[in-house]
Amino acid sequence: MKKSPRRLFWLIIALTLMAGFINLPSIKTISIGPIHKNINFNPNTILTKFRINKEFMFRRGLDLEGGTSITFRADMSGIASTQRNDALNGVKTVIERRINLFGVSEPIIQTSSVIGDSRIIVELPGVTDVNQAISLIGTTAQLSFWEEGATGSAKIASSSAYPLGAVQVLGENPQKSSLTGKDLQQASVSFDQNTGKPQVQLVFSSDGSKKFAEITKRNVNKVVAIVLDDIVIEAPRVNEPILTGNAVISGSFVLDQAKTLSTQLNAGALPVPLSVLEQRVIGPTLGLESLKKSLFAGIIGFVIIILFMCVLYGRLGVLASIALFIYSLIVLAIFKISNITPYGITLTLSGIAGFILSIGMAVDANILIFERIKEERRLGKREEVSVELGFTRAWSSIRDSNVSTLITSAILYQFGTGVVRGFALVLAIGVLVSMFSAIVVTRTFLRVVSKN
Repeated sequence: MKKSPRRLFWLIIALTLMAGFINLPSIKTISIGPIHKNINFNPNTILTKFRINKEFMFRRGLDLEGGTSITFRADMSGIASTQRNDALNGVKTVIERRINLFGVSEPIIQTSSVIGDSRIIVELPGVTDVNQAISLIGTTAQLSFWEEGATGSAKIASSSAYPLGAVQVLGENPQKSSLTGKDLQQASVSFDQNTGKPQVQLVFSSDGSKKFAEITKRNVNKVVAIVLDDIVIEAPRVNEPILTGNAVISGSFVLDQAKTLSTQLNAGALPVPLSVLEQRVIGPTLGLESLKKSLFAGIIGFVIIILFMCVLYGRLGVLASIALFIYSLIVLAIFKISNITPYGITLTLSGIAGFILSIGMAVDANILIFERIKEERRLGKREEVSVELGFTRAWSSIRDSNVSTLITSAILYQFGTGVVRGFALVLAIGVLVSMFSAIVVTRTFLRVVSKN
């Protein structure tokens, strides 16, 4: 039993050193007077050794990093009233897929429907080109294949009913085939072996492959037009039947255009049209200023709490302050580690507020414990016994208060949106780590000190 506190003590020290290392910034150059030494001291080297192409980093939200916020109105005029919620959720799903495929980190996508007015609110941290964002999100990307019409088939009176450019490449009576973007299995960017130019490689599903094979069989030595959003983007001539279910859109693309087209095709078409209601850009300078003010407020609060604990509780307060410092290191390390997974934590101003609030709750647990210890000492009990009884009798109050906070956080996360969910998630993580800090870290330190 005597060795147990010391073993746990050294385990906590090891955990603290690991968390501190993860939180260290990358250091490339050390300057001491006229001496400049180049080094590569980077916590992310750990990940590279395990072939993980991620970094230990803080992922910042729109209000800290800057970016673009766009509000879209969804046109539900062609959707039955009983299906509008499903259609709105479908739009949200497609937008999420498009943004994720495009590589935007931690977007915030919310839906709103009030008195028949359906809206999608999209926040893209780090993206400052509004036109690029609108093009990525709002383009329908409907793919279709057109062929020459059979002789004697019915002709549509107005040429405007045909895709732009279809009449020029297919004659006066082009016909739409049954092959569409819904039959597409995957789209990817490749490069033409002859010209080296980027192109989009299409791979169709099993049904799509059969349809494509039939189209190419009946159009040998004829043109098949590839149409995207009612515009002919490519009109290749079929030299022989293609039975593999593969096709290439080779147009005059630059690499970014090919990537965007591939992303849109993979994500699918939007189920309803969107129009832009509001757009705004938050510059990175404003976000950086918000971050500086938030960090300054957090540091001031942290210092005041430490001074308060040390003055009020003396040696116990010093130990609690050390535990609080370890708590902060562990929480910040969790924020960084989470971002090497697809479910990383995005820090926003509200999230930082949740973190600072959780620091106060961690101190609250220590105050409950210390007051119970002081009561036991006033009853004449030895220091070691007072410590154990203080923790044991304060535990029920700490448990109940923290569980109630976790329940509130779960409700906010489940039913809240955007910044509210971020606040709830950070607060819940802080509460869980604060319980570990108060019950394990502080208790271990007191056990070690009281035994010496």
